[in-house]
Amino acid sequence: MSQAILEHTNLTVSNAQKTAALLGELFGWKIRWEGASIHDGYSIHVGGDNSYLALYQPKQTLPHSKDNYERVNGLNHIAVVVDDLDTAEERVKQAGLIPGSHADYEPGRRFYFHDHDGIEFEVVEYD
Repeated sequence: MSQAILEHTNLTVSNAQKTAALLGELFGWKIRWEGASIHDGYSIHVGGDNSYLALYQPKQTLPHSKDNYERVNGLNHIAVVVDDLDTAEERVKQAGLIPGSHADYEPGRRFYFHDHDGIEFEVVEYD
């Protein structure tokens, strides 16, 4: 059997349209599919040709969870590889988000930011 690859991750968000638009703006991702989904919610699949994030918006507003690092089954962050970290950081700033936790160590440079739902993203450029 060949090595398995990660195809998608499914996240619950407060506004799937807003999150999909942000990810498209930041990373050039496209909407691959959208429509009605489980529990009368709405989902948007946004990403590239080989992988995507499934953004699930529940019918009713849900409270934000506490720090995911302090609970089992919490999502700690999503890492995205880019070709130009400086351009990606400028896009994050232009979107009104705050990049932080910059690091430069093998095999590349990175920074992190939180979206409007508090989901943490790591953006990395490999050498």
